[in-house]
Amino acid sequence: MTKTIKQTLDCTKVGEQITINGWVRTQRNQQDLSFVNVFDGSLTNPIQVVVNSDLENYDLVTTLTSGCSVSFTGVLVESPAKGQDLEIKAESFTLIGGVEDAGTYPMPAKRLTPEHLREHAHLRPRSNITGSVARVRQTVSKALHDFFEEEGFLWCSTPLLTASDCEGAGEMFQVTTLNLEDTPKRENGKVDYSKDFFGKQTNLTVSGQLNAETYASALTKVYTFGPTFRAENSHTSRHLAEFWMVEPEVAFADMNDAISLSERMLKYVIKRVLKTRKEDMDFFNSFVDKTCLKRLNDFVDSDFVVCDYTKAIEILKESGVPFENKVEWGIDLSSEHERFLAEQYYKSPVAVTNYPKAIKSFYMRDNEDGKTVAAFDILAPQIGEIIGGSQREERFDKLIEKMEENGLNPEDYSWYLDLRRYGTVPHSGFGLGLERLVSYITGVSNIRDVIPFPRAQGKIDF
Repeated sequence: MTKTIKQTLDCTKVGEQITINGWVRTQRNQQDLSFVNVFDGSLTNPIQVVVNSDLENYDLVTTLTSGCSVSFTGVLVESPAKGQDLEIKAESFTLIGGVEDAGTYPMPAKRLTPEHLREHAHLRPRSNITGSVARVRQTVSKALHDFFEEEGFLWCSTPLLTASDCEGAGEMFQVTTLNLEDTPKRENGKVDYSKDFFGKQTNLTVSGQLNAETYASALTKVYTFGPTFRAENSHTSRHLAEFWMVEPEVAFADMNDAISLSERMLKYVIKRVLKTRKEDMDFFNSFVDKTCLKRLNDFVDSDFVVCDYTKAIEILKESGVPFENKVEWGIDLSSEHERFLAEQYYKSPVAVTNYPKAIKSFYMRDNEDGKTVAAFDILAPQIGEIIGGSQREERFDKLIEKMEENGLNPEDYSWYLDLRRYGTVPHSGFGLGLERLVSYITGVSNIRDVIPFPRAQGKIDF
């Protein structure tokens, strides 16, 4: 198998012959020389190939444009140029694939707007920023798996197709094999899902949490990591219809245990990125968010502050800040409220706890006051909420009561209730949106720019 440029450089010494394959980032001619910058995604910066005019097909080299796929063989030498240690002195060259029309090539070697890159999501991996995002995203994903393995967790693969609504909000995508132009109906005029593939109404999952709880009830520490789907009518820079979530569930754990776990996890991942993706992070710090590195180092050096929701409301009311969204007990904190708490008031990551029962999901454990639940959100400076979690309601009768209060039929969740019938235990967990974490780490403000093919209302290209 062909090695990447990084792999090849790692095993090649100065003065030795080297062959690289990749795409042209830039090409410029100067007297009897041509300088070609070639990338293949394995490094943040392209490697420069210096081509002398006596090369057999030198004329072809001079016509190269951004996007051409090429192969060069030459000698690895130390570079006299500023900003690079090594370059290749070409001995042979092959044009693998040309660019049909350089003038209309969507990925020219210049700074492109996020909107332009989204319109060409199939080509945007060739841009500097998308390549760096992809490498950081991979490192974040790997670090998450490593963290949970070191913490004694088992990875549990949960289904994407489900008959349950974890959040109870009804914002789910339906899946069916029925003919939508001739849907079978029952006597009451409603769709007869018994004729569908699974025999009942089926949806794409909004969360793997409920399924993960079944495994935590036997294996103690588990986590899920996969795509989730929300049919939300939202057009903000913080929401996607399809995104990836990591969701740990821990038996014999309360809300404070989950908060502590989330702090260890976030710091572990960020430290890994800072250590292993230095060039990419330098790129983000230079061209995307000049506070990026300081912000991340401050994050890992800070102790998380725990703030009760009721206290948070008091802080917001007394701040004197004219928030766009009204501040009163019972509201779900908006992004501006979250960022004020993390950025301006505490100046550190914050765990807001004990939210009003009325604005949280049915599975969250009721507190003794009868008004709040043992739920928490982790708020980070610049981005706001990055994690949402809770202690789960482990009491059988209380869980049925909460289901009915939320308009859910307990019979539809009989399997979930079995976990409370047979050896119930206190347990807790949380959900972390991968894209939101990658956005926070890189400083890329719109999460549509940190997932390969963003899915949002009205957008399902590619």
